[in-house]
Amino acid sequence: MAESNDSRPTAFGPLAPDRSPGITGIEVVAGGLTLLWLLLSGGFVLMTGAAGLDGQSLLLSGMVVCFPVALIWVAALTARASRTLREESARLQAAIDAIRNAYIAQAQGGRGDPGLSALSRKLDEIAGAQRKAETTLAMLASSRAAEAALAQGSNPPVTVTLAEDQPTLSLGTPAEALRPPVANADYIRALNFPENAEDRDGFSALRRALKDRQAAQLIQAAQDVLTLLSQDGIYMDDLRPDMARPEIWRAFAKGTRGRAIAALGGVRDRSSLALTAGRMKQDPIFRDAAHHFLRLFDRGVARFEPNASDAELQDLANTRSSRAFMLLGRVAGTFD
Repeated sequence: MAESNDSRPTAFGPLAPDRSPGITGIEVVAGGLTLLWLLLSGGFVLMTGAAGLDGQSLLLSGMVVCFPVALIWVAALTARASRTLREESARLQAAIDAIRNAYIAQAQGGRGDPGLSALSRKLDEIAGAQRKAETTLAMLASSRAAEAALAQGSNPPVTVTLAEDQPTLSLGTPAEALRPPVANADYIRALNFPENAEDRDGFSALRRALKDRQAAQLIQAAQDVLTLLSQDGIYMDDLRPDMARPEIWRAFAKGTRGRAIAALGGVRDRSSLALTAGRMKQDPIFRDAAHHFLRLFDRGVARFEPNASDAELQDLANTRSSRAFMLLGRVAGTFD
């Protein structure tokens, strides 16, 4: 019997069944107090002699009898309404918690269910659109890397992870070493990625930044973690982190770690932190991609900081890549 009661759906609004009983303890107490007051006041009027009272005294006696009764029932109705509101609030909170837990369970499991709510389907559509845009960026990065390799007359490039530790040949200076370093504005714009397919300035900055091998490695790593985070419904545009001062970023670039740079971990969104922490523990591919990105971001900030102004450091901190660093850094314990 208990299971059948728990399995009933919860309804709200005009379609919700009326669960309040007709007579409760509140009405019983109010009725008892009313009866007691009427007996007391009626006895008092009889003892004082109602026949000898004039019109004004009789009206006053009626008010003395009726007003307390009215106050008793006003208090009773208020108490009953308050109890009803508390019950509805508890049921509503339980329903909200159930929806939240179901969504988190679905996101961590990585499975789609056609029977979910319209909100979940909309999130899936947004994630699909973002993955298509990021696939376009990956194709762009690959084509630029292939063009650079053909220009140098070398073999096609290997993966980003292997290229990170590739030594410089002593028999000649690579062509990329002769290129000027990427401009700070292009570097910042590239780490924020284009806003949409019409963002020509963003794509132009991205193409210029991808000509720099170290910048291209960081951009690719950032793209990988943003794609993986989007699979859990975590988007950097939804995060509103607390921004750290430029001197803290400079300290981080110079090698300071731990509590001294804790202000860099400005992401406070609990659901995003919980989902990311769960993914970090359960998914080794996500964990490797996150640590690879954190290492490259560390080196990227160290190279960027000496020639950057305070305003440029603030702009860098507000990019999507920096927000991913704040989120992943907090989960990985970078700021502990």
